[in-house]
Amino acid sequence: MDNRDEIRHFLASRRARISPQQAGLALGGRRRVPGLRREEVAVLAGVSTDWYTRLEKGHINGVSTDVLNAVARALQLDDAERAHLFDLARAAATGPSPRRVRKVRPGLQRMLDAMTDAPAIIRNGRMDIVAANRLGYAMYWPVFHSHIPTPGRGPRPDTARPQPANIARFQFLDPAGPDFFPDWDTAADITVALLRTEAGRDPYNKELTQLIGELSTRSDDFRGRWAQHNVRLHHTGTKAYHHPAVGDLVLDYESMDLHADPGLNLTVYTATPDTPSSDALRLLASWAATLDQPAQPHDADAQRR
Repeated sequence: MDNRDEIRHFLASRRARISPQQAGLALGGRRRVPGLRREEVAVLAGVSTDWYTRLEKGHINGVSTDVLNAVARALQLDDAERAHLFDLARAAATGPSPRRVRKVRPGLQRMLDAMTDAPAIIRNGRMDIVAANRLGYAMYWPVFHSHIPTPGRGPRPDTARPQPANIARFQFLDPAGPDFFPDWDTAADITVALLRTEAGRDPYNKELTQLIGELSTRSDDFRGRWAQHNVRLHHTGTKAYHHPAVGDLVLDYESMDLHADPGLNLTVYTATPDTPSSDALRLLASWAATLDQPAQPHDADAQRR
């Protein structure tokens, strides 16, 4: 993944969405491009047009924090977009990081297993589920047992699938994906935004690049969303699922990065008490007790460069 290309397309896409009126500028004459012109962004950021043009061409290495903040203000970036811009600058300055491959620590798995009333998973930046508790495994059972068609070969059996359980691959390539995510469009937007955010943090990650290439090649829905360059911070909210064993689930989630294990994220799901979803979650717990679940379903490495 070319970091310079990512910088260019991200800044251009953010510039294109802001009208002169939104930026507090006079409309002027006929405009040949959507949104702001480069010279207008430069004026708003307090830099020269030549300098901003060079920045939008991907030359971000060595740019000061003050200037990045000024550009972020001019482009009206939200918190996720501002963080993404700084991630792109950091990656341009440092280049590829040494490869770090780690498995989920036993202590983390014990922590998951101690959560008996709430589904919980640990995923990495490319949306691999690398660990889960019993309820988390039951909740994401369709992802763990995905049958993603292989072009020209029909469904891929579980035993032949070398990849770990991956939410993005399931969502975009498995025929069961739209059934599992009732609000599929919103869920798909979030997944792509999370992958784009991770690509900004770690643009030289080979496994991430391969996943994005596969999804871009095989899914028009993914490819169109990827081209929008949207990013997202994903900490708390509500998600809807349709589970094949227990039906509809509307669950609140809390998501946090594990700072002692860079690249890993813990997400815990709960249901509002005395709701159909809380009843369905209890049913899921009963169903989970019937499953043959290993301690770590796929014993997958958490890949991080």
